[in-house]
Amino acid sequence: MMIADPRSEAVPAVPGHTPEHRTPEHRALEHRARHFRGSLGRFATGVAIVTFDGASRRHGITVNSFTSVSMDPPLVLVSIARIAKAHDELAGRPFAVNILGAEQRQLAMHFAGRPGPDPLWVEGETAPRLSNVLAYFECKPWAAYDGGDHTLYIGEVVDFNYRNGDALAFANSTFTTIPESQLGMEDLL
Repeated sequence: MMIADPRSEAVPAVPGHTPEHRTPEHRALEHRARHFRGSLGRFATGVAIVTFDGASRRHGITVNSFTSVSMDPPLVLVSIARIAKAHDELAGRPFAVNILGAEQRQLAMHFAGRPGPDPLWVEGETAPRLSNVLAYFECKPWAAYDGGDHTLYIGEVVDFNYRNGDALAFANSTFTTIPESQLGMEDLL
């Protein structure tokens, strides 16, 4: 799943129709799709990169659709767009979810289709992960579910850790920061 600005991202056209030939119904659907995406964008999320070894090479996919599912067993979920280049290779493979720190915006963009400097990798016990991320979860595959234009991958967490620092977040079509002072409740439990 690439993080994109919905105001600048083109809505797919009806095959064979130029913008001036779109029907009122099609224009209404385009408006609804943009408005839906904009409404979803009001929900602030963290930014993560799903990493795994594919059949022929290592992959990373920037996502902002990540959540915990269960504490016992420890399960997490990532939602991957079916149009993502590496989507089909993730099925049935161990993966890591790398939660990004506020200083790692360039890393998010690298795996969202705007390559930058090569990332530093860590050879995890279960799956490859990225160096110096805010937190990581190495997972073995648990289940995958149809989610419309996405696939919902659930992983069983077999290794995890975190460090101190501010979190990279995404809201209203832009990156932002969640200060460390607002993170975590570990000491409250």
